[in-house]
Amino acid sequence: MSGPEKVSTSLTGGVTRQISASLAQVDAELARRYPGDPGTRQPVHTVYVPGDAFAADTIRSWGDQALTALDRHAPDAASFAAVLGLPDELAEPVHARVRAKLEREPVEDLRVDFEDGYGVRSDAEEDETAARAARLIAQACENGTAAPYMGIRMKCMEAPVRDRGIRTLDIFLSGLMDAGPLPAALVLTLPKVTYPEQVTAMVRLLAEFEKARGLAPGRIGFEIQIETSQSILAADGTATVARLIQAAEGRATGLHYGTFDYSACLGVSAAYQACDHPAADHAKAIMQVAAAGTGVRLSDGSTNVLPVGPTEKVHDAWRLHYGLARRALARAYYQGWDMHPGHLPTRYAAVFAFYREGLEQTASRLVRYAGRRGGDVMDEPATAKALSGHLLRGLDCGALDTAEVARLTGLTRADLEGYATPRRADLTASAP
Repeated sequence: MSGPEKVSTSLTGGVTRQISASLAQVDAELARRYPGDPGTRQPVHTVYVPGDAFAADTIRSWGDQALTALDRHAPDAASFAAVLGLPDELAEPVHARVRAKLEREPVEDLRVDFEDGYGVRSDAEEDETAARAARLIAQACENGTAAPYMGIRMKCMEAPVRDRGIRTLDIFLSGLMDAGPLPAALVLTLPKVTYPEQVTAMVRLLAEFEKARGLAPGRIGFEIQIETSQSILAADGTATVARLIQAAEGRATGLHYGTFDYSACLGVSAAYQACDHPAADHAKAIMQVAAAGTGVRLSDGSTNVLPVGPTEKVHDAWRLHYGLARRALARAYYQGWDMHPGHLPTRYAAVFAFYREGLEQTASRLVRYAGRRGGDVMDEPATAKALSGHLLRGLDCGALDTAEVARLTGLTRADLEGYATPRRADLTASAP
């Protein structure tokens, strides 16, 4: 028998220390710019409701309208599955979960719209609507009827509407503060961003509000809506969207693709403005690379084909919406916009089918990785991160149950979170 291997080195410890010291600035820059996913729940969609149409019962009304559409146009699991092309083994579980979701939590993220969906109104009317939105959202948070995420989309930072957008945001945030602390899941959307300086202006605006109301610096974040060609490619040929994220100084929470404004900006004819147009794919690919590792999440746009009218038309619109949602999920766009209550059944059908199909294979691969056992696929830590993130997103939206995931993997949610955010878990474990 041979003894232990002889281990020899040639470098002194001082070399390692010198190299580490030379990279200290890079280490700090990596940690600042690329903190990784925040590890919190991401909604599967955002519902946009014009400011004047938003009411105390909006969320429940959308759920009820979606259930009515299901009852009228696909009253059972078999008919719903036939419309969407779901396999037999998913028909019943998906249909049952869609109905349960519409009854329990029909909207995951709601944005009261003061931009395109609201239009230009008198100052008095918009003031009143903004104050009303703040009151209703505060009441919903207090009585437990709020969506998991809620907020507003203000007007943009372009000169013609800038003052109006700032005033609306001030009224809305002040109204929330007057009613109590800001909701934990407050979301703001800044539309039609073209230059990083517009993001910088939003940062300054929020910092001034925080100072005025005694809030912690950085408390209020916002989404950046990508709706112009200049937000993707600057005049000098560089990728603007990366600079938008940096200009937000850590406040950016999401990048939302605006299907129709962006398409129109590029001259795409109205009949071809869609989430799966090549121009859309190009923009979203740039967004995806720019946001990777930053903790800024992505959202796809919407379809303007509404599931209304006779059953045949509803089924056609459902198939279109379902296909677009599934396409986005496969491309790691886990969120999108929904513009009508009739889109909710197919949004959740697409999401639930996505997370439920291949569930056992996903769980098995993660189990093999956790136990370092063999199999026909050799996974690495990055894949384990993706597998566990997949399961966590499925749990968050209701596609999966905690008990079934635990049964298939033998892992707790904390275990899954450790694999999904390994750097965060390592930092937590090493903290004093």
